[in-house]
Amino acid sequence: MNTHVPPDDLAPFGEDYGPTLMGIYGPTRKEVTLTDLPLLKGAIPADLNGVYLRAGPNTRFAPTGRYHPFDGDGMVHAAQFDHGKLTYRNRWVRTDGWKEEDQAGEGLFHGIRETLKGRQDKRLKDTANTDLVAHAGKVLALWYMSGDAYEIDPVSLETLGKSPGVLASGGRISAHAKVDEITDELIFFDYGTDAPYMHYGVVGADGALKHYVPIDLPGPRLPHDMAITEHYSVLHDLPLFHDPEALKLGRHKVMFYPDIPARFGVIPRYGAADTIRWFEFSPCYLYHVANAWEEGDWVVMVGSRYMPALDAHGNIDAARTAKDVAELVMHARLWVWRMNVKTGEIEERMLDPDRNVEFPTFNSRLSGRRTRYGYFVDHSETRTLQWAGIRKYDLDTGESLGAWSDDPDHCFYSEPWFAAADNPQSEDHGYVITFQWNDRLRGETLDVFDARRIEDGPVAQVLIPHRIPLGFHACWMAADRMKAD
Repeated sequence: MNTHVPPDDLAPFGEDYGPTLMGIYGPTRKEVTLTDLPLLKGAIPADLNGVYLRAGPNTRFAPTGRYHPFDGDGMVHAAQFDHGKLTYRNRWVRTDGWKEEDQAGEGLFHGIRETLKGRQDKRLKDTANTDLVAHAGKVLALWYMSGDAYEIDPVSLETLGKSPGVLASGGRISAHAKVDEITDELIFFDYGTDAPYMHYGVVGADGALKHYVPIDLPGPRLPHDMAITEHYSVLHDLPLFHDPEALKLGRHKVMFYPDIPARFGVIPRYGAADTIRWFEFSPCYLYHVANAWEEGDWVVMVGSRYMPALDAHGNIDAARTAKDVAELVMHARLWVWRMNVKTGEIEERMLDPDRNVEFPTFNSRLSGRRTRYGYFVDHSETRTLQWAGIRKYDLDTGESLGAWSDDPDHCFYSEPWFAAADNPQSEDHGYVITFQWNDRLRGETLDVFDARRIEDGPVAQVLIPHRIPLGFHACWMAADRMKAD
């Protein structure tokens, strides 16, 4: 593979800040637009039209203190497909913090190893580096710790400003807001360290705030995701949250509480605060939901359950579980939770006991409706943020329906997203798109798979002569949704 990836940005700040700011974890130094990219395999499908966008940390200035991968400035990497043509772009998200540091010419904020959101002496920056959500013709760049919703042009990647609907709430929005692509409503939550500790809201297809209510929690929590169905939303209250003594000092330290159940709150989409109903399950942490839907009176949610670490006696090792989560050591299993909104019954079970899979995606046209298929990454058991392959699942049975990896020991995939073909004939008629870095060949590619035959390998593989640092979440915005007003 002739990569043309320059070596000068593999350790831009030296070795002082540890391995997660070097090599594939380190930032890239340039914003570029690339066309006429060389094909290594196959051809770009003509019936694939839209844009695949992926967010991630891309630190611009040397950190102020210890560095964690969650700290880097948000950058968006995008592959635009237009009737067989491909354009790659990358741009920083011009957040308020980015602009302030740009004017100063140096880093001014601290990371989560040094401080907690809300401190004025050691400010924590809203980096908008975590998730991307396609809504109302734009893409929203979001931060996991609840911040502003920065609107991005899906083609140019220009930062357009902040979402008026979220601003109207007077609060913030966390990463992993959901979009019902049938109604084009944006459903979101935020959380913080002050009572009531969570809020829940809905922004309409016109971009205006339609609903916003407080959600009372027992104390400050650290939820990461949520789910929606056609009529309900599912909010999370999980037994991994702040060390109370560290919180008093304004420091970010997490603890796992194995005696507290995981709780999921089901609330009608436009429900009042007192209409939420909580369901209790076995204690765990949950980073990411695949999808949720209704089956009669049952609300069904499928996701990747973070498996608590166990001690020599088979009991939950709370300290090690918290450390694993904090250091991004992932041990997750495909799981289903079922909640009966009429009787209060619950069911939960593991769908696949054998594979460590995370960062689930699906056909987002069916968000909140029953989907049979999900697309996941095979997560390394030993390397931070190494997603060594991609895998398709039957979300009903947990059966693996196909998997692929070019080089499991050396490749790092981005979160794969399903993109429906033009005029799709079935749920999985389309493509799965991902970036891939191979640290042995020092090569970056964009890989496109036939979603019906993942195991056959890419139908198109394109050389990207530009390193894309490891990152977090992606989204797909079809061409017809890019034309929204």
